[in-house]
Amino acid sequence: MTHTTSKDEMLTHIAKEVNLCKKCLLHQTRNIPLIGEGKSAVNIMIIGEAPGYYENQTGKAFIGKAGKILDQLLDHVHLSRKDVYITNVLKCHPPRNHDPKPDEIYACLDYLERQIKIIQPTIIMTLGRIASKTIFSKVSLPFSKICEMHGKTFNIKASYGQVKIFPQYHPATACYATTGNGNISMLDILKEDFEKTIGKVLN
Repeated sequence: MTHTTSKDEMLTHIAKEVNLCKKCLLHQTRNIPLIGEGKSAVNIMIIGEAPGYYENQTGKAFIGKAGKILDQLLDHVHLSRKDVYITNVLKCHPPRNHDPKPDEIYACLDYLERQIKIIQPTIIMTLGRIASKTIFSKVSLPFSKICEMHGKTFNIKASYGQVKIFPQYHPATACYATTGNGNISMLDILKEDFEKTIGKVLN
């Protein structure tokens, strides 16, 4: 009898690889890599930039202030973490939260690509400039600025079927950024973007 490798087994294999990974210098300073979090049998994949300080201590996804904002946004469109798979472009925390370097992204990208192929999401939500730019580059879509592209829907054809990509501001922007308009908060903009992208598809 032939054994068919399950999605969970394949994701576990990636996790083992990441835990031993020394492809870039981040392995020297990381504490616990953040491989990914969530069930493999979901249609929605959320991709951030890199683990932050708290994620580096626990290996859990989005557990700081930005994580609380993400939970609010998911709840706003009647979703919870059990409905999505969350990961990052980088699996290891960059010291001082520096922007991911090209060599760091290149070293990690194979893991992310394999995660996408295993989970086969029909919706990919990219959080922030770097995550969005990275994914757009991989699917040969032009990327300008996150301030111009957030809240829009982009359709692509993956090897397993049609996929909708939703680039969004990173939830962290709601923690410290302002819009310059006293009547509109970044949280309001994020909620509106979630409504007109993922909310519109699900309802």
